[in-house]
Amino acid sequence: MSGLRNSPFGKRLRASQVDDNNGDDLDAQGHRRNRPRINPIFGGAAASSSASTPPLDSAGSGSSNSDSFFDSLPKHGARQTPKDYGDRFVPSRESGDLRTSYHLRESGPATPARNKIIPSESDALKEQANAIFNTILHNEVTPPSPRPSSPARSIDPGAHPIGSAPTTPTRRRLFAYNSPSTSSTGTPNRRLDAPTDEVYSMSPVRSQSRQLLESPRRQLRSVCKTPYRVLDAPDLADDFYLNLVDWSSTNVLGVGLGSCVYLWTAHNASVSKLCDLSNQGDVVSSVSWVQKGSSLAVATTTGRMHIYDATTLQLTRAYPAAHSNRIGALAWNSHVLSSGSRDRTIHHRDVREPNTKPFKRSTGHRQEVCGLKWSGDGGPSSATLASGGNDNKVCIWDLRGSRRPTHGFAATLGSSSTTDPAAGTVSGEEQGDAPLWKFHEHTAAVKALAWDPHVPGVLATGGGTQDKHIRFWNVSHGTMLHQLDTGSQVCNLIWSLTSHELVSTHGFSSTTAQNQICIWKYPTLNMVASLTGHTNRVLYLAMSPDGETIVTGAGDETLRFWNAFPKRGHDSGRAESRLDYGRLIR
Repeated sequence: MSGLRNSPFGKRLRASQVDDNNGDDLDAQGHRRNRPRINPIFGGAAASSSASTPPLDSAGSGSSNSDSFFDSLPKHGARQTPKDYGDRFVPSRESGDLRTSYHLRESGPATPARNKIIPSESDALKEQANAIFNTILHNEVTPPSPRPSSPARSIDPGAHPIGSAPTTPTRRRLFAYNSPSTSSTGTPNRRLDAPTDEVYSMSPVRSQSRQLLESPRRQLRSVCKTPYRVLDAPDLADDFYLNLVDWSSTNVLGVGLGSCVYLWTAHNASVSKLCDLSNQGDVVSSVSWVQKGSSLAVATTTGRMHIYDATTLQLTRAYPAAHSNRIGALAWNSHVLSSGSRDRTIHHRDVREPNTKPFKRSTGHRQEVCGLKWSGDGGPSSATLASGGNDNKVCIWDLRGSRRPTHGFAATLGSSSTTDPAAGTVSGEEQGDAPLWKFHEHTAAVKALAWDPHVPGVLATGGGTQDKHIRFWNVSHGTMLHQLDTGSQVCNLIWSLTSHELVSTHGFSSTTAQNQICIWKYPTLNMVASLTGHTNRVLYLAMSPDGETIVTGAGDETLRFWNAFPKRGHDSGRAESRLDYGRLIR
């Protein structure tokens, strides 16, 4: 029996009996014995002194100096030492997935950013490649969970009372080599007997990624990022409210430089001076070509307006007092010339009449009129004029008369219903004609205006530094169709004639990207290309008559020519018509 007592089993039995006596360990004489605090199994100085081999003749004494492994277990009220589980952690695949454990975002519509950052170098091909890469990375790293819901940990309140020590978790296998059963709620319903199952795939990527890589993609055209021609333009004003560059239907570019206007012929690159207003002490503030022909209207900062024949370089009409302040915007509608001034009015003149007075005036802006554009689609809305002002408003005018009731509008403006005998008709504000529509959504000056040549009645407008938005309007119903936050000041807008795309030029920006020339696809509003080259804000924009080339001007005193659009009928989706005789006449 002495051998049984000194055996490890006997020691453990005596230790369990001692633990029942309120944790007191007594020797043969009934005195309390101090026990070592260090477990002798893990070594140490104290352990080495006490971990001696018990004598064989100590049977029945119960006074062994050795300590068993169970003596190191924590007792009630005693201080517990933290356990060391090591530095290796193997996650359980059944406890959750990556999305649930790390709170990864689910696939869904992303919240649009408040300010859109235009990249300095970007095009449609790069954007498409980045989108495909992001999608594949999302599928491979954080695939969608096959479970219907996130697993929840079941907690039994009675299993672990408060203050009790944690128990060792149940040992489970990390990998289970059994077929998934349909009775288990945590196992998705899969058919492993299907040859197309993902477990039998030899591809290194998932089936969704492989399908995305193998699917055909839309062929995108590439846009040259460098201008094919750069011209010096000394004294080109760096003023947001001026319009000093325009391209005629006869392929002649008109540019206002200081007090002079120069003509640059595209087919032979010849330059000629049209006029010089330095002897009058005046400065050119706006130039505009008639839709078809060689007539060029030139406006000045003192409110004068002149019409020249570019073929003979002769002055044909002069309006010495067209406005009381500078004229920053001009727009033609056949023989009708409209001018917007800093005096907040818009005047309409028939250049065929000998009278210099306007036959109609439009007053709807409270500050300078800095943008004017006639709709030139030839449809029912060809008599519609869009105006933008420094008061952040966009007005739509119909010279045939307002379609809305305007009772009391004349009294609001403080004007009387009188007839102007010099003009031969009643002026617009005296008639009490209100704008057909007035849009208030912009929060900065509106200079950029462009009518969609492909969809009648669609107008694009761009706001200044405090707005940075391009908005699209349906003027037939007076509603906003789309809006795009460009993150930069919008200086000009122009639609492509060969594709349903829009060009915007930009200036000041709150981000690093500024002075950009962006091409947008409509109506998706995806960026086709972003062109850089100007060191100042791009304030001037014009398009060649064939619709393939655009020219931009900036305060850096340069004019840059870009091949922005494909040829007519090549990529625009429609073939050239042999009945289009207008293209054959030069």
